[in-house]
Amino acid sequence: MIVPMKKVSVVVMDKNKDAALDTLRELGIVHLERKTVVSGALNKLVERRAQIDAASGVLHTFAPKKGKGSQGEAAQAEAAQAAYEGDLVSHVLELSARRKEAEEAIFGAEREKQRLEKWGDFNPADFKALAADGVEAYLYDVSLASYENNVGDVPVIVLSSDKKANVARLVAFGQIPNETPFPLPEKSISALNAEIAGNKAKIAKIEAEFVLLSSLQPVIDREKAGVIADVEFETARAGMEKADDDATDATANAALSVSWISGYVPAPETGVLKRAASENGWAFCADDPAEDDGEVPTKLKNSKIVSLIYPLTGFLEMSPGYREVDVSGWFLLFFTLFFGMIFGDGGYGAILLAISLIGICKTAKKGTPPVLGFLLLLSISNFLWGLLSGAWFGFDAALVPQFLQNLSLPLIAGTSSAPGWLESYNAGNVWIQAGLVAAHTSVETQSAAVNQNLMIFCFSIALAQLSIAHIIGAIRNIKSLKFLAEIGQLAMLFGMYFVVLSLVVHNTGFGGVESWQYGALFGGFALVFIFANYEGNLLKSILASVVNIISVVLGIANVFSDVMSYIRLWAVGLAGASISSTVDAFAGPMLSHFLFFIFGIALLVFGHGFNMILNVLSVLVHGVRLNTLEFSSHLGLSWSGFAYKPFAKR
Repeated sequence: MIVPMKKVSVVVMDKNKDAALDTLRELGIVHLERKTVVSGALNKLVERRAQIDAASGVLHTFAPKKGKGSQGEAAQAEAAQAAYEGDLVSHVLELSARRKEAEEAIFGAEREKQRLEKWGDFNPADFKALAADGVEAYLYDVSLASYENNVGDVPVIVLSSDKKANVARLVAFGQIPNETPFPLPEKSISALNAEIAGNKAKIAKIEAEFVLLSSLQPVIDREKAGVIADVEFETARAGMEKADDDATDATANAALSVSWISGYVPAPETGVLKRAASENGWAFCADDPAEDDGEVPTKLKNSKIVSLIYPLTGFLEMSPGYREVDVSGWFLLFFTLFFGMIFGDGGYGAILLAISLIGICKTAKKGTPPVLGFLLLLSISNFLWGLLSGAWFGFDAALVPQFLQNLSLPLIAGTSSAPGWLESYNAGNVWIQAGLVAAHTSVETQSAAVNQNLMIFCFSIALAQLSIAHIIGAIRNIKSLKFLAEIGQLAMLFGMYFVVLSLVVHNTGFGGVESWQYGALFGGFALVFIFANYEGNLLKSILASVVNIISVVLGIANVFSDVMSYIRLWAVGLAGASISSTVDAFAGPMLSHFLFFIFGIALLVFGHGFNMILNVLSVLVHGVRLNTLEFSSHLGLSWSGFAYKPFAKR
């Protein structure tokens, strides 16, 4: 549920505002009102944080792999840190700048070498010595025709001549008409090579020091944490507004000058702030946020099980608005189901289950991260769905051990016969009466039946989840006639569900839709048309629907597309199963030959690993979409909020 918030303001004496901010940070319950602030101190802190991030990035690049460092190297690194008085960040950035300068020098020297290679290694100082003696010598790179026609009486030495390339390279003791001499270099190729070698040695030395300094990464991390805290503190300080800006005598009133700061506190914790205000001599007020206040943060409070969804919503930075509804429980329930259906393989589920259990065991003493609990729940869903559907690493159903076949559910699995417990329960074609398609002995017929059953299941999930959205909407509007519009949406949803089954699953067209189902569809539309815009006046509600008749009519198409959208659960799961089967088909023949056995194992590991990565992406795209788009749009949930983050020590 969403915790109610209070808008609070605290007024303090200017001389005490730093101490007041320290106290507020110790309390850790006030979410400060967001403001755009500027101050010299804040700019310096932000600049320092950028420097810390840059230095940290450099050291991360050169950090040795785990197990390759040594205590001796760490001791040398600490000694190096002491040599520059502890300013590790500045030293790393200085080294980085010197390394970049050396790299640029190498790049320039390599380009100059490339330009000079055709002339060979010579000393440019020789040309300067000749010039000092009154002999002007030039290098020319000319065509053979120009050599014959333009050299004339100019004395030249031909260094090379290539008829195929139609070029002649000359040393001319005088300028050749209509030709531009080759620019003389500052250094010879030998000197350039020495310069390159020197800079490479300099870079190697700097990089070796980076490797040593990488052991001091915790020093940078600690400073970064401190700077982040200082940025937050200075932002709050700069955001405090003066309460006496119009004072006529600033000097006389300096001792009485006050400032105030505002923010939001969870209603149950307002008393804590009130006591702190009383103890510290602050003026304090608290009130409910205004209806049009869009800055109220959202704090969620749920059970430990429902809170398992927080790693996902936190990663996606999703939060319901303060005045919206919290659907964390429903989000977790359906996302868990979607995860199992999209992964859809018991073997993959077993791997994820093992990973989550190992992670939980390793972190149990220090406190298990929530993400491992979330992964455990998802892996159980995946494993159970694979167990029921009979999917194990894409193997053919006939190759799966019999005890696993007996645990599968033939209605959604590729097994040819049902276990005894299901046969007795299925007596009298109960499943057919429920609208599901019976499984037959023919493999092709059975596969088609399974696919139809899965499609029905997907559409049934759509009906269930979207119905929940409108039930919640009806409850929220129970005091208004607008709740009848939600009832209408429910009726439309049920009617459209049977239309979709008739068109997509049973292939009977619109003729397969019964009259009462049409009645639910169009009766629901009538309720939506009349009450969707109700705000206390029925006539105005109808007129608003008339004005927006196109969008109202399109609402029927939207319901159809939203129900149809859930078929992606079957389609994406089927695609993943096909990839698994393809990998097995390629790797299978290799496993029967000794020479190719290792390649077959490698192909299986790579293929199924890649498929698992694709499944993760599919879950993030499709599993999240169904919750945040189809379900949320029917609920009227925009996820426009932002999380409650109190001003506190991190």
